[in-house]
This record gives sequence, structure tokens and C-alpha cells, in this order.
Amino acid sequence: MLEKLVNGFESFLFRNRAWVVSIFILLTFFLGYQASQLKMDAAFIKNIPLNHSYMKTYLKHQKDFGGANSIMVAVEDTSGNIFNPNFFDTLKNVHDQLFFIPGVDRSQVKSLFSPSTRFTEVVEDGFAGGPVIPADFTTTATGLNTVRDNIEKAGIVGRLIANDYSAAMVSAQLMDFDPQTGKPLDTIAFAAQLEKELRGKYETDKVKIHIIGFAKMAGDVADGAKGVLLFFVIAILITAVMVYLFSKSLILTLLPLVCSLTAVIWQLGLLTVIGFGLDPMSILVPFLVFAIGVSHGVQMINAVRRRVMDGQTTKAASASAFRSLLVPGGVALLSDTVGFITLLSIDIGIIRELAISASLGVGVIIFTNLILLPLVISYTELKVAPQGEPTSDEVRAEAIWRYLAKFATPKYAIVVIAATVILYFAGLQQANKMKIGDLQGGAPALHQDSRYNLDTFFITDHFSITTDVMTVIVEASPEACTYHDVLTQIDEFEWLVRNTPGVESTVSLASVAKKVNAGFNEGNPRWEVLPRTTASLVQAIGQIPTTSGLLNGDCSVMPVYLFMQDHKAETIETVVAKVKAVAAKMDNDKLQFKLASGPVGVMAATNEAVAEAQLPMMIYVYGAVFVLCLISFKSFKATVAVIIPLYVVSTLAQALMTQLNIGLAVSTLPVIALGVGIGVDYGIYILSTMSTKLSNGMPVQQAYYEALVERGSAVIFTGLTLAIGVSTWFFSALKFQMDMGILLTFMFVVNMLGAIIILPALAAVFWRQTK
Repeated sequence: MLEKLVNGFESFLFRNRAWVVSIFILLTFFLGYQASQLKMDAAFIKNIPLNHSYMKTYLKHQKDFGGANSIMVAVEDTSGNIFNPNFFDTLKNVHDQLFFIPGVDRSQVKSLFSPSTRFTEVVEDGFAGGPVIPADFTTTATGLNTVRDNIEKAGIVGRLIANDYSAAMVSAQLMDFDPQTGKPLDTIAFAAQLEKELRGKYETDKVKIHIIGFAKMAGDVADGAKGVLLFFVIAILITAVMVYLFSKSLILTLLPLVCSLTAVIWQLGLLTVIGFGLDPMSILVPFLVFAIGVSHGVQMINAVRRRVMDGQTTKAASASAFRSLLVPGGVALLSDTVGFITLLSIDIGIIRELAISASLGVGVIIFTNLILLPLVISYTELKVAPQGEPTSDEVRAEAIWRYLAKFATPKYAIVVIAATVILYFAGLQQANKMKIGDLQGGAPALHQDSRYNLDTFFITDHFSITTDVMTVIVEASPEACTYHDVLTQIDEFEWLVRNTPGVESTVSLASVAKKVNAGFNEGNPRWEVLPRTTASLVQAIGQIPTTSGLLNGDCSVMPVYLFMQDHKAETIETVVAKVKAVAAKMDNDKLQFKLASGPVGVMAATNEAVAEAQLPMMIYVYGAVFVLCLISFKSFKATVAVIIPLYVVSTLAQALMTQLNIGLAVSTLPVIALGVGIGVDYGIYILSTMSTKLSNGMPVQQAYYEALVERGSAVIFTGLTLAIGVSTWFFSALKFQMDMGILLTFMFVVNMLGAIIILPALAAVFWRQTK
């Protein structure tokens, strides 16, 4: 039945090939125009699992306490002392400039020059205080000394002022939209504006500007992603050379490359049509689409070339190759597509967009490389020498195939399978050590010596706070902060969490209220306790405005801020576990401690979402591949023979990640699915040829030998070409691209080896009764 459908489809296509090719050309022009309208899109909201319980808490209180999308600008005086006129003039300019950049929540801009930055001191008559920067401030020696005194009274050293007085901080929260246009905030354009308006204008030999935050990181990643175009061009050139050496024909080199590039154009155009942009984290997908397209294109030109060598016309050879490759190639590409679609199960916008982007790209390869390519080849006249006496190259190739065919004998199969089992369990032991989340400080998408990470390390070294802050939201009834037992519980919670490894410092309404109470009692440290009467509590808390971020309007929500050493996976796991344990003991009808807000709260939710998605994703990917292979081969044994090498390689790839200190994060989670999707192609092409011959009673070794003669060179060539192409990523300015390059190079090569070594060994066992 399937054979009749394929033959009928082939007959229809090749009878109407001019019309079909014309339609492809028109679609390519249309989608090419759409692709030219594609824009980079790096919205913060796409990077968080919106349905996670932490993020529901985050979104619920985002309006009152700001979100996790913040910017920190450290203005450094290179002399090591900020108390000079030039520095304060620059700091004020930076504050004002950041204040007026569209997208900044102006009510949340904080620095020495913010009206809300105030000091309080105890005097004979009670309390006195005011803005740290007086209204009549001038950059004279007297004015600077006054500000120095006010800074110490305000207790902002380590937060707005560096611990060594070498820098001052300007921080701000960002809105989700641009107030000028009403559209979602263009994060990448915002980052470019920060670079231009702050660092470009105010950085000099005397003053250095350090900027961190999600928006700036996304901008730096986008800048690094521009280099992907260069790697793409290099990959095309390398692939062109390799294909020419394989085909020894200029036309057979150009056509698969053109069809694969057509697939990329279609993919990018379709993204625009469905209203998507291209995120910097998924900018590598077009290269993978090109690589997969070339992989299937090489199989097609190899099949056509062999038939022409057997004496067929180019048109007849193209039609025959189309018939023989449509089903195995289609199954392989459908397996890829369905495998990528399984990533939609992960509740993180950026991964879902990557899934859609990759699925579209692989899906169109069915049209461009399995349908368009043979049709276009049929218009050419290939000059291939007919079969005659074997050349020296053919003799060497035959010797290689004869040697590899030994893996399909029981004697060699036992050794191969035993070695595979040992490798698997050794890899599994290592893979079980894999961490969820980032394993390095700074932005993991960038190298440690990148400007962004150097800025991060400066701020971490010189300030007591960074963007690595997690906020625990304490929910209670209105006016709860006027009750001693409520604040006592918050104070106890804060003390327990403060003494957790990885937490540098904490702050809450309770800890600040204790300091205010001491102030009301001549600053005596013995009075740094929570007042027991409601009247005294109201007096202390009345000095703490809602703009401090320590309480909301009716005092029913009181965050506890945890400033952490870093955002490494181990640190986050330790702190989250402690918060959950303490909250479980202290939650009651009056108040509840809820995770989490702040940048590290978002990371914690993301890590948990990735951990929860890991196993289901693998089940979906392998389940999809299993079902499609079962439908294609109609054989359980053949399906298992394809799946086992893939699973072993996936385990070894996870082991490699632990060896290279690469955590399982948003940027690396899809790699395993991508590797499985691309790796399955090798096995399907090999086994599709073998299964036909095995069903006709041919011995396993001979069936494997003939499969190698027909498709082995194309499989090996494809694996090596793809590996060489992605290996150029080792030199990328983006750390995550380098990591993906290492993992994909490993998976391309080892999946290829699995298809030509492990698969025939399994076949020798599964079909051992065949003589």
C-alpha cells in the first residue's frame, strides 16, 4: 500500500515537475521577503516558567515590590576614592540619564541622588535626618564631607556605596513595555541604549562604568550572536568543500547546499509569518536546519549518483532515488520534528520558541531536500563514468566496508555490545552527577572574561549586594506588621535563613524596625529589638516608607530579601531547601512564607522547571522516535536496534557535560533533544536498507555490507561534516554556543559511530537465526 502511494506521488511530481519547481521558487521569494523582516526578540518574560508556583507569587507582587528584571550601574572612581567633584558630577549625570531612558520604572531608580535615599540619626531632641544628598549640595570639600557623614548615618555602605568607597551604585527596575510606544520593551535596543547613553558618554580614564542585569546580558548575547553569521558562512564553505570531495561534481555540490539554504529561508520566513522573532538563544537553530538539510541532501545525491553510474538517465535516477529515500528520509525528519515538538512540554517561553523554530525548519526539509532536490537534479545531465573496473579508491572503500561488516557477526557483536554496556554504565554513573542550573558565577551564556562578567565580578567584589537576590514574600492579614508575634516570626525566619551557606546578608521589615527602635532609645544597641507593644511597633514602622520595598500599602505583605554569594546551582538548591524547611515549620494561619521573587527566585523556578521537564522530555523524544520507527520498519527488533545507540550516546553526552562543568539549563536542555533528533537519521538510513534485504533472507553480515556500500559513505561523510561545522563554534564569543558546539560535535560523531558499529552488532544478535 505504502509503495503504491510513493510510486503514485513520484509519478505525479515528475510529470508536473516544472509546475512544482515554479511553486517552490515563488514560495522561496515570498518567504525570503518575510525572513528579511525578522527581528531579534529577547523579552525577559520568555525566560521564566510563568505557571510555576514561584512565578505566580512573583507576578502577584511585582507591582508593589518590583520584578526581577533590574539594572545595576556601578560608577567606579579609578583612584579608589569617590569623594571628589568629578565623580559626583558623573554619578548625578548617570542617575539622570538612566532615569529618562524609556522602559525604566522611574519610581524604582535608586542612588545617592534619589530623594528616597535618606539618613536618620539620634539627636538630643529625638530623631533628625534628611536626604543623603542635601538640596544645597555643592561639590566643595565641605559638601563632600557632609555627604560622607550622611552615607555612614544612612547605613547604605555595601548597597549604594562600595565597601571600600571606590564606587557608587545606580539601580533601576524595568517595565515590561515601552511607555512611548506601548509595545513590549525591546530588550536588545534598550541594552544598546545603556551602552551608548551611559558607558559611551561617561566612561573616562578617571571613571569606569559597570552595568549588569538581564537586559544588558541579553544585549551582550545578541552582540555575540552576530558572530554566528560568520560561523554560518565558514560552515557553508567547509560543507561545500566536503560535499565536492564526496560527489566529485560541481552541480551535485551546489544543489544540496542551495536546497538546504532554501530550507533556512523558509524557516526564518515562517517565523515572521506566525509572528515570532529570533531570540539570541535560538539563533543557532538555522545552522542546525542547514546541517540536517545537507545530511539528507547528501543521501539524495549519493543515491542519484550511484544510479547514474549504473547507466540510468539523470531523470530516471532522480525518480528512483526519490522513491527509495522518501520513506526513510521522511521518517527520519518526522522523528526530528516530533522530537523537537516535545520541547513544547517545557513551560519556558524561550524553549517553546526554540521548539517551534526547530520543528518548522526540519519540517520544511522534507519539501526542500526530499522533493525539490531530486526534481531539480532531474533537469541536469550528470557526467559520471559508468561502472567498470574498480578504481583504487573503490577498492579501498570496499576493504573498509568488508572490515566494518565484521561488526555484524556474532563474534564481534558480543565484544561491541559488552563494550557498549560498560560505556553506558560508566557514563550513567557520571551523568547522575549532572547539576541543574548554572555552575559558574556571572552570566553563563558569556565567557568569564567578557565585559559583562567582569562587571559582575567587580560589583560582587566591591558591594554587599548584587543582582543575585532572592525575595521570600511573607503574606499576612492587613496591619499584620503592628503585631509583635508576626514580626518576631519574620525576624526568626530571617535569622535562620541568614545563617545558611550561600547567603551573604538579609534585610526585612523586622530587622530594620529593630534598628529604628534602637534609634528611639539613644542608639543603644541593647534596644535593637522588636518593641512588644503595638504603639511602639507603629512608631518604629512609621519611620519605614513603602518605597523602601519592605512592606506594601496596608502592611499585609512584607518581603525578606536574601542577598546571595552567587547564583550557582548548588547555592540556589541549598538556600531554597533551607527556606522550604523553615517555612514548613513556621507557616500558620496568620502568615505564610512564599518563594520567590527577585532574579535568583526566577532562576530557582527555572531550574526546577528544567529538572521536572528533563525526564518527560526524554520520554517524549524517545517515544516519538520509537513509534515512527515502528511504523516505518514494522519491526520491534529494528526499532530497538535504532533506539539503543541513541540512548547510550545521550547518556554519554550528559556524562560529558558533568566533566566539562556544564549544567543542565535553559540553553543546554534542548541539546539532548537536538542530538537525538539528528542522530536518529544515521540509523534509519542504514537499517532501512538492511531491513529490506533481511526480510528477503539475506544474512545479517551481507545485508549490512550492502547497506554500507549503498549508504555507508554518505552516513560517515555526513557525521564528519556536521561535526567539523559545529566544531568551529569552539571559538565563539558566546559561552553557550561553545558549549553547544562541544556537545553537538560529540553527539554527531558518536551517533554516527553508534550507527555503523553498535547497530550492526545489535542486528547480529536480533537476527542471529538468519543464515
